[in-house]
Amino acid sequence: MTVARKVDFGLYLNGGPTGDILLPKRYAPKDIAIGDEIDVFIYLDQDERPVATTQQPKAMVGEFACLKVAWVNEHGAFLDWGLMKDVFCPFREQKVKMEKDNYYMVYIRLDEESYRIVATAKVEKHFSQEKPELKRNEKVTALVWQQTELGYKVIVNNMFRGMIYKDQIFKPLRIGQKVEAYVSNVRDDGKIDVALQLQGRKQTLSFSEQLHEYLFYHDGYCPFTDKTPAEDIYREFHVSKKVFKKAVGDLYKQRIITIAPDGIELKNQNNLF
Repeated sequence: MTVARKVDFGLYLNGGPTGDILLPKRYAPKDIAIGDEIDVFIYLDQDERPVATTQQPKAMVGEFACLKVAWVNEHGAFLDWGLMKDVFCPFREQKVKMEKDNYYMVYIRLDEESYRIVATAKVEKHFSQEKPELKRNEKVTALVWQQTELGYKVIVNNMFRGMIYKDQIFKPLRIGQKVEAYVSNVRDDGKIDVALQLQGRKQTLSFSEQLHEYLFYHDGYCPFTDKTPAEDIYREFHVSKKVFKKAVGDLYKQRIITIAPDGIELKNQNNLF
């Protein structure tokens, strides 16, 4: 928005048909001048007036987020979403009664009657009903939602239900964490199976190159074998043991490496690829 005028308590920004909108002094850059443009977030203050801030909320309208309850009153819960004014989640929008200091997955929406930004814990109502147009091994963003016996439910690309199965998890995950993931399957019901790594031959080929390069820059030697614990392999390369073994087999078939009892060795360091 454009700075329209300065006052002792902040800046007024040109809000067009809405009228000038106040940016309080505590958020105003010191060197800004009338006519300058500034990126702001607009919401309603305690008196239901539009107000601007340069703070960034943890989630905007139309987004999911895992937020902490700051306080509770007789009307509902107020969640910390990164702004001075907490976002409200009324009791009717809670799946279980929210408690102070606990975290909950919510969807941020605009209340059509009050025009206030509110949160709802009934997130399932806000997933896309369209079938995902996603391909196998396509990179997506996954928001960790719930832990189950099968693994973790996730929200894919802020739109779709997804699942990361526990046999695909090689690093700690926490509720509310956003991770890069790859589509492994789109089911007929629209739910998406995702993995933290590329799947199949494409992943093996990609890691084969990485392992080949690792050998070249480590004097032609890698102290890992098929006997090495999966946790150690993941810590070093961020791939599963299965992927590591396939890449070793791929390089061995190409006669690029030899396999020793205590590791693998590069046959010819003068020819990287």
